[in-house]
Amino acid sequence: MAEVVRLPKMSDTMTEGVIVKWNYKVGDSVKSGDILAEVETDKATMDMEVYAKGTLLHLALQEGEAAPVDSIIAVVGAPGEDFSSLLSAAPVSAAPATSTPAAPAATIPAAAPVIAVEPIAQTISAPVTASATEGSTDGDDRLKASPLAKKLAQDKGIDIHQVNGSGENGRIVKKDIENFTPAAVKPATASTAVNNTAAVVTGTEGFHEVNVSQMRKTIAARLGESKFSAPHFYLTLEINMDKASIAREQMNTISDVKISMNDLVIKAAAAALRKNPNINSSWLGTKIRYNHHIHIGVAMAVEDGLLVPVVRFADNKSLSQISSEVKEYGKKAKEKKLQPQDWSGNTFTISNLGMFGIDEFTAIINPPDACILAVGTVKDTVGVVNGEIKPVKTMKVTLSCDHRVVDGAMGAQFLKTLKEYLEEPYRLLV
Repeated sequence: MAEVVRLPKMSDTMTEGVIVKWNYKVGDSVKSGDILAEVETDKATMDMEVYAKGTLLHLALQEGEAAPVDSIIAVVGAPGEDFSSLLSAAPVSAAPATSTPAAPAATIPAAAPVIAVEPIAQTISAPVTASATEGSTDGDDRLKASPLAKKLAQDKGIDIHQVNGSGENGRIVKKDIENFTPAAVKPATASTAVNNTAAVVTGTEGFHEVNVSQMRKTIAARLGESKFSAPHFYLTLEINMDKASIAREQMNTISDVKISMNDLVIKAAAAALRKNPNINSSWLGTKIRYNHHIHIGVAMAVEDGLLVPVVRFADNKSLSQISSEVKEYGKKAKEKKLQPQDWSGNTFTISNLGMFGIDEFTAIINPPDACILAVGTVKDTVGVVNGEIKPVKTMKVTLSCDHRVVDGAMGAQFLKTLKEYLEEPYRLLV
């Protein structure tokens, strides 16, 4: 008996999926456990197994098309079996055609008009005198002229802005146009003649559009909901990174894995969360959840948007373990191989744009967290150290807080603890 294959929910936030590739075609035999297709979800491209056995009788979608979760995407049964009743009883719920492109979008030039500019020598007129300007316009630069005068000036090719108006308040009337004598134009020199008769400037307007990816749809929905439902406030602090920079250099001389400044920030944030557990929390509507474990989400930019894989139990891991894990996540994110368990369960998030030279910024809270830490670049500057002006390395961090859960003093205390760990990094090793 024929069986329908429905699109499964492959992540907790998935509402629809795009068929990136079918691994079998109609007429092929399949069995339970075969990878029927590659499906793009809101987070990654994942393998979809088939649990039916038989011949693939029908594929409801072309590669590149989208469908909602739980909709029919294929039918498996005996060769030649009639499956029309299955489709009529439960029709395929096709996703809107604009959800995802069937193929990479190409640049589509718009059919815009070509704008040609006449040589300047043909349009240049005598300089506008002060009296002409004053007599022809009012305080808001609108031309004072009768409609007949404007029409007559246009017909005669006269620049009406050069005409002195004899009417009320300098208004230009018909007789002003009829009696107007243009001033002599100063002969152009050889050099200006060349410039004034420059080649015609043309251009073509154009643009291209791409359909919104599943990942970008989810980012828009989740962060839009976060920004407009959670009352954000922001706390910024500058941290002296001299000792942290020296410690990192020394650790990298003996570590098998290169430790980045971001790894130090993750470890320091985890330690600060352990001392300030109220920050490690979530708003649940009628409850506030205070997490006893520390799972730090690390925002990573990918081609289609942003992914936030999670370093679990970050406070219990060494710097080299954190570094190895983050590097592996980065590789998997670029290859779209992250799995649902990789990006779920965060209790706090860090977004670092320091590698792009950004001094400071504010980040939108990543649900369900109550806070997110925005990290800027480590830069050389001048500061006062023990009463002396010296060159120092500084870094600014900004904590975005959900005011329903975290108050200003709580957020400030967390940043104070974070600052202590980064300015005295040996504490992270204790």
